[in-house]
Amino acid sequence: MKNPYPDQIFEIEDDDSFNELALKIFRYQYDGNKIYRSFADHLKVNVSRINRPEQIPFLPIEFFKSQRVLSGSYTPAGYFESSGTTQAATSRHYFPDLAMYEKSFLRGFDRLFGSSEKYNILALLPSYLQQKHSSLVYMVSKLIVQSGKKESGFYLDNYAALAEKLDALHHSGETVILMGVTYALLDLIENYDLKHTRLVVVETGGMKGRRPEMIREELHRRLTAGFGVKKIHSEYGMTELFSQAWSVGDGIFNAPPWMKIMIREVNDPLSMAAKGKTGGINVIDLANQHSCCFVATHDLGKVYPDGSFEVLGRFDHADVRGCNLLVE
Repeated sequence: MKNPYPDQIFEIEDDDSFNELALKIFRYQYDGNKIYRSFADHLKVNVSRINRPEQIPFLPIEFFKSQRVLSGSYTPAGYFESSGTTQAATSRHYFPDLAMYEKSFLRGFDRLFGSSEKYNILALLPSYLQQKHSSLVYMVSKLIVQSGKKESGFYLDNYAALAEKLDALHHSGETVILMGVTYALLDLIENYDLKHTRLVVVETGGMKGRRPEMIREELHRRLTAGFGVKKIHSEYGMTELFSQAWSVGDGIFNAPPWMKIMIREVNDPLSMAAKGKTGGINVIDLANQHSCCFVATHDLGKVYPDGSFEVLGRFDHADVRGCNLLVE
Protein backbone atom coordinates (compact mmCIF):
# COMPACT_ATOMS: atom_id res chain seq x y z
CA MET A 1 0.00 0.00 0.00
CA LYS A 2 1.20 3.55 -0.69
CA ASN A 3 -0.02 6.99 0.34
CA PRO A 4 -2.96 5.79 2.49
CA TYR A 5 -4.32 9.31 2.98
CA PRO A 6 -3.54 11.04 -0.36
CA ASP A 7 -6.43 13.50 -0.32
CA GLN A 8 -7.17 13.88 3.37
CA ILE A 9 -4.02 15.90 4.04
CA PHE A 10 -5.28 18.67 1.75
CA GLU A 11 -8.55 18.85 3.69
CA ILE A 12 -6.88 19.75 7.00
CA GLU A 13 -8.51 22.84 8.49
CA ASP A 14 -7.17 23.12 12.05
CA ASP A 15 -4.71 21.72 14.58
CA ASP A 16 -7.08 18.98 15.69
CA SER A 17 -7.48 17.54 12.19
CA PHE A 18 -3.73 17.86 11.58
CA ASN A 19 -2.87 16.09 14.82
CA GLU A 20 -5.37 13.29 14.22
CA LEU A 21 -4.03 12.58 10.74
CA ALA A 22 -0.39 12.89 11.82
CA LEU A 23 -0.92 10.21 14.45
CA LYS A 24 -2.61 7.89 11.94
CA ILE A 25 0.23 8.32 9.46
CA PHE A 26 2.81 7.82 12.22
CA ARG A 27 1.34 4.43 13.05
CA TYR A 28 1.16 3.52 9.37
CA GLN A 29 4.81 4.43 8.87
CA TYR A 30 5.92 2.69 12.04
CA ASP A 31 4.28 -0.48 10.74
CA GLY A 32 5.31 -0.10 7.10
CA ASN A 33 8.75 1.54 7.12
CA LYS A 34 11.58 -0.78 8.20
CA ILE A 35 14.11 2.03 8.63
CA TYR A 36 11.78 4.22 10.66
CA ARG A 37 10.56 1.34 12.81
CA SER A 38 14.13 0.26 13.55
CA PHE A 39 14.99 3.83 14.55
CA ALA A 40 11.93 4.13 16.82
CA ASP A 41 12.59 0.73 18.38
CA HIS A 42 16.20 1.70 19.05
CA LEU A 43 14.84 4.67 21.03
CA LYS A 44 12.55 2.24 22.88
CA VAL A 45 9.49 4.19 21.78
CA ASN A 46 6.21 2.82 23.15
CA VAL A 47 3.96 3.40 20.15
CA SER A 48 0.78 2.72 22.12
CA ARG A 49 1.52 5.67 24.41
CA ILE A 50 2.03 8.25 21.66
CA ASN A 51 -1.07 10.44 21.49
CA ARG A 52 0.38 13.84 20.51
CA PRO A 53 2.59 14.84 17.56
CA GLU A 54 5.19 16.18 19.99
CA GLN A 55 5.80 12.62 21.19
CA ILE A 56 6.49 11.20 17.72
CA PRO A 57 10.16 10.35 17.03
CA PHE A 58 11.72 12.39 14.22
CA LEU A 59 14.03 10.58 11.83
CA PRO A 60 17.42 12.34 11.48
CA ILE A 61 17.81 13.67 7.96
CA GLU A 62 21.10 11.77 7.57
CA PHE A 63 19.14 8.55 7.03
CA PHE A 64 18.20 9.78 3.56
CA LYS A 65 21.92 9.65 2.69
CA SER A 66 22.55 6.06 3.70
CA GLN A 67 19.19 4.27 3.45
CA ARG A 68 16.18 3.88 1.20
CA VAL A 69 13.52 5.46 3.39
CA LEU A 70 10.35 3.79 2.06
CA SER A 71 6.89 3.48 3.62
CA GLY A 72 4.49 0.89 2.27
CA SER A 73 5.01 -1.69 -0.46
CA TYR A 74 6.12 -0.21 -3.76
CA THR A 75 8.96 -0.24 -6.23
CA PRO A 76 10.41 3.28 -6.51
CA ALA A 77 9.70 4.96 -9.82
CA GLY A 78 12.47 7.46 -9.25
CA TYR A 79 14.16 9.68 -6.72
CA PHE A 80 15.19 13.24 -6.00
CA GLU A 81 18.79 13.87 -5.01
CA SER A 82 20.32 16.70 -3.00
CA SER A 83 23.06 18.82 -4.48
CA GLY A 84 25.62 18.23 -1.73
CA THR A 85 29.29 18.79 -2.52
CA THR A 86 31.91 16.67 -4.22
CA GLN A 87 33.13 15.54 -0.80
CA ALA A 88 29.75 14.95 0.87
CA ALA A 89 27.27 12.14 0.45
CA THR A 90 23.95 13.20 -1.05
CA SER A 91 20.42 12.47 0.09
CA ARG A 92 18.05 10.48 -2.06
CA HIS A 93 14.30 10.73 -1.65
CA TYR A 94 12.54 7.85 -3.39
CA PHE A 95 8.94 7.93 -4.55
CA PRO A 96 6.37 5.66 -6.25
CA ASP A 97 5.10 8.54 -8.41
CA LEU A 98 5.00 12.33 -8.34
CA ALA A 99 1.27 12.91 -7.92
CA MET A 100 1.59 13.81 -4.23
CA TYR A 101 4.57 16.09 -4.82
CA GLU A 102 2.79 17.99 -7.56
CA LYS A 103 -0.38 18.43 -5.50
CA SER A 104 1.64 19.65 -2.54
CA PHE A 105 3.81 22.24 -4.27
CA LEU A 106 1.06 23.50 -6.57
CA ARG A 107 -1.40 23.99 -3.71
CA GLY A 108 1.29 25.48 -1.52
CA PHE A 109 2.30 27.95 -4.24
CA ASP A 110 -1.31 28.89 -4.96
CA ARG A 111 -1.97 29.62 -1.27
CA LEU A 112 0.62 32.38 -1.30
CA PHE A 113 0.83 33.67 -4.86
CA GLY A 114 -2.46 32.62 -6.40
CA SER A 115 -2.56 30.75 -9.68
CA SER A 116 0.73 30.49 -11.56
CA GLU A 117 -1.22 31.52 -14.67
CA LYS A 118 -1.05 35.13 -13.43
CA TYR A 119 2.72 35.27 -13.77
CA ASN A 120 5.61 35.10 -16.14
CA ILE A 121 7.91 32.78 -14.17
CA LEU A 122 11.64 33.11 -14.74
CA ALA A 123 14.15 30.83 -13.02
CA LEU A 124 17.82 31.47 -12.34
CA LEU A 125 18.96 28.12 -10.93
CA PRO A 126 22.23 27.34 -12.73
CA SER A 127 23.70 24.82 -10.30
CA TYR A 128 20.40 22.97 -9.94
CA LEU A 129 19.84 22.79 -13.69
CA GLN A 130 23.08 20.83 -13.92
CA GLN A 131 21.65 18.13 -11.63
CA LYS A 132 19.64 15.23 -13.02
CA HIS A 133 17.39 14.71 -10.00
CA SER A 134 16.63 18.14 -8.51
CA SER A 135 13.25 18.45 -6.79
CA LEU A 136 13.53 22.25 -7.03
CA VAL A 137 14.00 22.14 -10.80
CA TYR A 138 11.06 19.76 -11.14
CA MET A 139 8.83 22.08 -9.12
CA VAL A 140 9.83 25.22 -11.01
CA SER A 141 9.54 23.43 -14.36
CA LYS A 142 5.96 22.49 -13.55
CA LEU A 143 5.13 26.04 -12.44
CA ILE A 144 6.61 27.41 -15.68
CA VAL A 145 4.44 25.07 -17.73
CA GLN A 146 1.38 25.86 -15.59
CA SER A 147 1.92 29.59 -16.14
CA GLY A 148 1.18 29.12 -19.82
CA LYS A 149 3.28 32.18 -20.64
CA LYS A 150 5.65 31.94 -23.59
CA GLU A 151 8.09 34.27 -21.82
CA SER A 152 8.45 31.94 -18.79
CA GLY A 153 11.59 29.83 -18.67
CA PHE A 154 14.96 28.87 -17.19
CA TYR A 155 18.27 30.71 -17.46
CA LEU A 156 21.53 28.85 -16.88
CA ASP A 157 24.35 31.40 -16.95
CA ASN A 158 23.03 33.73 -19.65
CA TYR A 159 22.57 36.70 -17.34
CA ALA A 160 22.51 39.22 -20.17
CA ALA A 161 19.50 37.53 -21.77
CA LEU A 162 17.73 37.38 -18.42
CA ALA A 163 18.36 41.07 -17.70
CA GLU A 164 17.03 41.95 -21.16
CA LYS A 165 13.95 39.79 -20.61
CA LEU A 166 13.27 41.38 -17.22
CA ASP A 167 13.48 44.86 -18.76
CA ALA A 168 11.12 43.95 -21.58
CA LEU A 169 8.53 42.40 -19.26
CA HIS A 170 8.76 45.36 -16.89
CA HIS A 171 8.15 47.90 -19.64
CA SER A 172 5.24 45.89 -20.99
CA GLY A 173 3.58 45.90 -17.56
CA GLU A 174 3.77 42.12 -17.07
CA THR A 175 3.77 40.53 -13.62
CA VAL A 176 6.92 38.48 -13.11
CA ILE A 177 8.22 36.03 -10.52
CA LEU A 178 11.98 35.49 -10.56
CA MET A 179 13.06 32.42 -8.60
CA GLY A 180 16.78 32.17 -8.06
CA VAL A 181 19.58 30.56 -6.12
CA THR A 182 21.19 33.14 -3.85
CA TYR A 183 24.64 33.48 -5.41
CA ALA A 184 23.19 33.80 -8.92
CA LEU A 185 20.79 36.57 -7.89
CA LEU A 186 23.73 38.47 -6.43
CA ASP A 187 25.76 37.94 -9.62
CA LEU A 188 22.84 39.32 -11.64
CA ILE A 189 22.34 42.55 -9.69
CA GLU A 190 26.07 43.24 -9.49
CA ASN A 191 26.44 43.12 -13.26
CA TYR A 192 23.21 44.72 -14.48
CA ASP A 193 21.20 47.79 -13.57
CA LEU A 194 17.78 46.40 -12.66
CA LYS A 195 14.95 48.43 -11.15
CA HIS A 196 11.70 46.52 -11.37
CA THR A 197 9.21 47.58 -8.72
CA ARG A 198 6.56 45.02 -9.74
CA LEU A 199 8.97 42.08 -9.75
CA VAL A 200 8.52 39.30 -7.19
CA VAL A 201 11.96 37.94 -6.27
CA VAL A 202 12.05 34.54 -4.56
CA GLU A 203 15.42 33.42 -3.25
CA THR A 204 15.76 29.69 -2.69
CA GLY A 205 18.94 29.86 -0.59
CA GLY A 206 22.32 28.40 -1.36
CA MET A 207 25.71 29.98 -1.99
CA LYS A 208 26.97 26.61 -3.33
CA GLY A 209 30.49 27.51 -2.23
CA ARG A 210 30.56 30.35 -4.77
CA ARG A 211 30.39 33.15 -2.18
CA PRO A 212 30.82 33.56 1.56
CA GLU A 213 27.63 33.07 3.53
CA MET A 214 26.03 36.28 4.82
CA ILE A 215 23.30 37.10 7.28
CA ARG A 216 19.79 37.30 5.87
CA GLU A 217 19.35 41.00 6.60
CA GLU A 218 22.44 41.91 4.56
CA LEU A 219 21.47 39.59 1.71
CA HIS A 220 17.95 40.98 1.49
CA ARG A 221 19.25 44.56 1.75
CA ARG A 222 21.45 43.97 -1.29
CA LEU A 223 18.73 42.22 -3.25
CA THR A 224 16.02 44.80 -2.55
CA ALA A 225 18.38 47.58 -3.59
CA GLY A 226 19.59 45.70 -6.66
CA PHE A 227 16.13 44.83 -7.97
CA GLY A 228 14.34 47.96 -6.75
CA VAL A 229 11.74 45.98 -4.78
CA LYS A 230 10.44 46.41 -1.24
CA LYS A 231 10.64 42.79 -0.08
CA ILE A 232 12.42 39.57 -0.94
CA HIS A 233 10.37 36.40 -0.84
CA SER A 234 11.96 33.10 0.16
CA GLU A 235 11.31 29.38 -0.19
CA TYR A 236 12.13 26.81 2.50
CA GLY A 237 12.31 23.35 1.04
CA MET A 238 14.66 20.42 0.73
CA THR A 239 15.15 17.17 -1.12
CA GLU A 240 13.89 15.17 1.85
CA LEU A 241 10.48 16.90 1.92
CA PHE A 242 7.57 16.99 -0.50
CA SER A 243 6.24 20.34 0.80
CA GLN A 244 7.64 23.86 1.02
CA ALA A 245 7.15 26.83 3.30
CA TRP A 246 7.20 30.33 1.83
CA SER A 247 8.11 33.78 3.10
CA VAL A 248 6.73 37.06 1.77
CA GLY A 249 9.51 39.02 3.46
CA ASP A 250 11.70 39.47 6.53
CA GLY A 251 12.56 35.78 6.60
CA ILE A 252 9.29 34.80 8.29
CA PHE A 253 7.95 31.57 6.78
CA ASN A 254 4.48 30.08 6.72
CA ALA A 255 3.89 26.40 6.06
CA PRO A 256 0.78 24.98 4.39
CA PRO A 257 -1.78 23.27 6.67
CA TRP A 258 -0.38 19.78 5.98
CA MET A 259 3.13 20.78 7.12
CA LYS A 260 4.17 21.82 10.62
CA ILE A 261 7.45 23.04 12.10
CA MET A 262 8.41 21.97 15.62
CA ILE A 263 11.49 22.97 17.59
CA ARG A 264 13.64 20.50 19.50
CA GLU A 265 16.14 21.20 22.23
CA VAL A 266 19.67 21.77 20.96
CA ASN A 267 21.30 19.63 23.64
CA ASP A 268 18.51 17.06 23.96
CA PRO A 269 17.26 16.20 20.45
CA LEU A 270 14.52 13.91 21.78
CA SER A 271 12.82 16.74 23.69
CA MET A 272 10.77 19.62 22.34
CA ALA A 273 11.94 23.15 23.15
CA ALA A 274 9.80 25.62 25.05
CA LYS A 275 7.65 27.92 22.94
CA GLY A 276 9.58 30.83 21.51
CA LYS A 277 12.95 29.21 22.12
CA THR A 278 15.55 28.66 19.41
CA GLY A 279 16.39 25.06 18.66
CA GLY A 280 16.64 22.41 15.98
CA ILE A 281 13.93 22.35 13.31
CA ASN A 282 11.79 19.21 13.14
CA VAL A 283 9.35 18.99 10.26
CA ILE A 284 6.11 17.09 9.96
CA ASP A 285 5.33 16.92 6.25
CA LEU A 286 2.22 14.82 5.71
CA ALA A 287 2.90 14.74 1.97
CA ASN A 288 5.85 12.43 2.75
CA GLN A 289 3.60 9.41 3.15
CA HIS A 290 5.72 7.26 0.82
CA SER A 291 8.94 7.96 2.81
CA CYS A 292 8.86 9.49 6.30
CA CYS A 293 6.69 12.40 7.41
CA PHE A 294 8.73 13.11 10.54
CA VAL A 295 12.18 14.57 9.80
CA ALA A 296 14.78 16.15 12.08
CA THR A 297 16.79 18.67 10.03
CA HIS A 298 20.15 20.35 10.61
CA ASP A 299 18.54 23.77 10.66
CA LEU A 300 18.12 26.02 13.69
CA GLY A 301 14.97 28.06 14.04
CA LYS A 302 12.20 29.52 16.11
CA VAL A 303 8.42 29.15 15.89
CA TYR A 304 6.13 32.10 16.68
CA PRO A 305 2.70 31.95 18.38
CA ASP A 306 0.83 32.15 15.06
CA GLY A 307 2.73 29.12 13.71
CA SER A 308 5.04 31.11 11.44
CA PHE A 309 8.72 30.41 11.84
CA GLU A 310 12.18 31.74 11.19
CA VAL A 311 15.31 29.88 10.14
CA LEU A 312 18.26 31.17 12.14
CA GLY A 313 21.13 29.08 10.86
CA ARG A 314 22.59 25.59 10.87
CA PHE A 315 24.09 23.29 13.46
CA ASP A 316 27.89 23.42 13.53
CA HIS A 317 29.56 20.81 11.32
CA ALA A 318 26.31 20.07 9.47
CA ASP A 319 26.88 19.46 5.77
CA VAL A 320 26.16 22.40 3.53
CA ARG A 321 22.89 21.48 1.83
CA GLY A 322 21.94 23.01 -1.50
CA CYS A 323 18.66 24.42 -0.21
CA ASN A 324 19.89 25.56 3.18
CA LEU A 325 19.22 29.11 4.28
CA LEU A 326 21.79 31.55 5.46
CA VAL A 327 23.73 31.22 8.68
CA GLU A 328 23.41 34.09 11.11
